[in-house]
Amino acid sequence: MKLGIDFGTSNSAAAVVIDGKVVPIQFGQAEQFRTTVYFPEVMRDPNDFELTPALEHDLARLVDAAARDARAAGQERAPDALRREALRVVRRQWMEEQMRAPLSSTTLLQNAVYGDDALEAYFEENEGNLVQSPKSMLGYNLHPRARQTIAGIATHILEHIRLTASRQLDTPIRTATLGRPVQFRSSIGEAGNAQALEILHGAAIAAGFDSIDFLEEPAAAAMHYHAESPQEHDAVVVDIGGGTTDIAHARVGGGQAPTIHRAWGIARGGTDIDLALSLGGYMPLFGRGITRVPAHHYVEAAMVQDMTRQRDFRQHTYRDVDAPFGPRLTALQDTGNTARLYREVERCKIALSSVSSHDSALGFIERGLQVQIDASRLETAAGGYLGELTALLEQVRSDIGHDPAAVFLTGGMSRAGYLQQAVANAFPGSTLVRGNPSFGVVHGLALAAAN
Repeated sequence: MKLGIDFGTSNSAAAVVIDGKVVPIQFGQAEQFRTTVYFPEVMRDPNDFELTPALEHDLARLVDAAARDARAAGQERAPDALRREALRVVRRQWMEEQMRAPLSSTTLLQNAVYGDDALEAYFEENEGNLVQSPKSMLGYNLHPRARQTIAGIATHILEHIRLTASRQLDTPIRTATLGRPVQFRSSIGEAGNAQALEILHGAAIAAGFDSIDFLEEPAAAAMHYHAESPQEHDAVVVDIGGGTTDIAHARVGGGQAPTIHRAWGIARGGTDIDLALSLGGYMPLFGRGITRVPAHHYVEAAMVQDMTRQRDFRQHTYRDVDAPFGPRLTALQDTGNTARLYREVERCKIALSSVSSHDSALGFIERGLQVQIDASRLETAAGGYLGELTALLEQVRSDIGHDPAAVFLTGGMSRAGYLQQAVANAFPGSTLVRGNPSFGVVHGLALAAAN
């Protein structure tokens, strides 16, 4: 029995075909789970800390960076104060490394928590390691150690999927078809695609799969649409996800196998709207555009998927930033608070798709702190992504030279009315078919696996 797996930026799912019908894998009470994993850790003895030559190098680098930040803000900081604060950061990072090192893969897997439960466990425990959307980092230029960490996390998630499916189906699952975007998010161009596939393949084998193959996600969505279409016709399939947007041109429906003519994709999606909404609607509460805190600090805080940026944000000091912004930034550095803020941003984005304004309570930062975001703010935040989506749709329309009979729309972000309208505007002569936002791709992957 071969499994179809949608390893998504925001959410993941799996399904299999049994007796000709697609059977979703249940993760708790749901058919998908947030692609987030929490590893609870045991604290090590801080008295074992001592500076090594490598840690001395890190210390000097942090002191230099803090001095530059201070000068950029028009301040002069005493070298001793800079060193004390940098030493505290190095010590904390050392503790985090010590927490990771001794635990075996088996222990990590047994104790790991996935999905929304991972967020709740992290908030409750207030320690350990929370990793969100590891897929978004697979195509980046990774230090060997960072690559090892990302690969290990992907392994844990894929093993969680495999073991959950094996238990539900009461049979060992050893093979799978894994969805992939046309273009992974990457900092190294086309090499990022090759690297991402290499990491995922290795992670799948380490997770207990004997063999794994890949299928582009819009092609999988086309297979799902094909299975539901009694009449053969020309179609464009648009899959708008959290991290990527993928499009396929296909001949679907009827009794023949579907034909995928071509695929297009950009490494942009719902998380880019989240980032813009966070920076424009929430970060002014922390002084963005008001104080002299460098702009990149706010990007670091908002990008919870990027472990390196999150670490860099925790290294800064805001003791000399005027109230209320300095204390709020310091509170944002506390364990779990960037994740809490990101969850509020996500909720706001979803709410503003159907209401004119949304209130967010940020009591975890400051008692009574809240912000009201209106729909115009979301329109502004989505503007950059909408421009890229429109350009991609125009390219597809130009490349195929005509309006297809239908445009099939799927992916988690396809729920947003403003994105549906953009797709409809790009193909005015086509019928817009709204598929299941969450399961169009995974159903197609299950069908591909069965065939």
